[in-house]
Amino acid sequence: MDCISVFDMLKIGVGPSSSHTLGPWRAAEAFLKELDAASIFNKITKVRVDLYGSLSLTGKGHATDYAVMLGLSGADPEYIPVDDISNIINTINTNKQLNFGNKFLIDFNPETDIVFNREFLSFHANGMMFTAFYENEELSSTFYSIGGGFITKEDDSATNTDVTCAFPYLFNTSTELLEFCSKENKSISEIMFENEKTIRTEDEIHHELMRVWNTMLECMYIGCHTEGILPGGLNVKRRAYDMHKNLVGATPYSNSQEWIASIRKTKVYFRQILKWVSCFALAVNEVNASLGRVVTAPTNGSAGVIPAVLMYYLVIENHKAGQKEIEQFLTTAGVIGSIFKKGATISAAMGGCQAEIGVSSAMAAAALCELMGGTPAQVTMAAEIAMEHHLGLTCDPIGGLVQIPCIERNTMGAIKAINAAELALDTDPLTAKVPLDKVVNTMWETAKDMNNKYKETSEGGLAVAVNIADC
Repeated sequence: MDCISVFDMLKIGVGPSSSHTLGPWRAAEAFLKELDAASIFNKITKVRVDLYGSLSLTGKGHATDYAVMLGLSGADPEYIPVDDISNIINTINTNKQLNFGNKFLIDFNPETDIVFNREFLSFHANGMMFTAFYENEELSSTFYSIGGGFITKEDDSATNTDVTCAFPYLFNTSTELLEFCSKENKSISEIMFENEKTIRTEDEIHHELMRVWNTMLECMYIGCHTEGILPGGLNVKRRAYDMHKNLVGATPYSNSQEWIASIRKTKVYFRQILKWVSCFALAVNEVNASLGRVVTAPTNGSAGVIPAVLMYYLVIENHKAGQKEIEQFLTTAGVIGSIFKKGATISAAMGGCQAEIGVSSAMAAAALCELMGGTPAQVTMAAEIAMEHHLGLTCDPIGGLVQIPCIERNTMGAIKAINAAELALDTDPLTAKVPLDKVVNTMWETAKDMNNKYKETSEGGLAVAVNIADC
């Protein structure tokens, strides 16, 4: 069985896409390690990158070319100051040189050394091949970005983690997970916490979970306080700024923690709650669309759902909630995300947007349900309800950008998650007709049946039906 950590599902990185930005970035890093292992790193004089399938068709809009250049430059997406990105890219474009692995300069012309190939490789829709040249020889290596920042090779070699799995509770399905919960009399988050303890110390788990949350919070805060037009050429106006300004009122604050307290003092009528949840989701995905730092949850394109629902719980539902509840929410969400990754996919290039917004909504619904006192069976039911009503959702980004309809879809996924949690809390799981495992299987079958033009290629749906010039 696969061992997937919560921190595999909730990765800190740079937008706009986990599969098209973070994945290629990590692949470039992995290629550097391969060159080093082959003892030829210092001999490299030239590199070429071939992008295939969805990475080629929507790569420009998803900044895939930026990602591979940054990865080959030795930059870390988790820690790089986002303000440095444009300077690094501009320097490469101007000088036609790349600081290879942050060690030495090599000639590199993005216009000719990054090749966008429209054809698809057979193994996965998101394929890329790196070729390094040295001493009249060359070495090529092919990677696949399989969603959520995960990468692999055709032989399934592990390239995402060096951790050896030793989970005491191994599960691929929700049925297996619920059996552990029943046997051990533990919640889903408690089961997963025990698993995480085989990888990290308890202090490290607490620290990393809060680092994830603080990244989410900072992302929402930045998005709510930044106005203007999103990059990319569609001239999409940021909406979170104005929405937030109309909602927050006159209560003063100077940082994100004070911000939470100020929101708790605002009106909580139904319409305001809807607007707040939408505002939080919009804020995250506007930051994501601007190459800002976000958390894959489980992807960048769906990064706004989980923070929006967790923020809803903190500022609307339970004003006394703090670190304990935040960690419980994130852990439960990660567990549910791992079940979808194991049994289906979290890659829009494989399964459409049901694999992104659908999975994120299921993760958020389950996490909220546990915080609201739901049993493990109700928690998995909440996930099932959320996904059930995202089945078949297509990925059809206009202009290949993670903006239209992607940003708004995060608001809908968040609202559906809250509703799904409430429905599950009021339902006896024994009466459920559709268990979570069935909806996971159905999602995968739907993904396989879905036409490729609806799988992050911008060749169908809104991507071709909408003429931006006429809007």
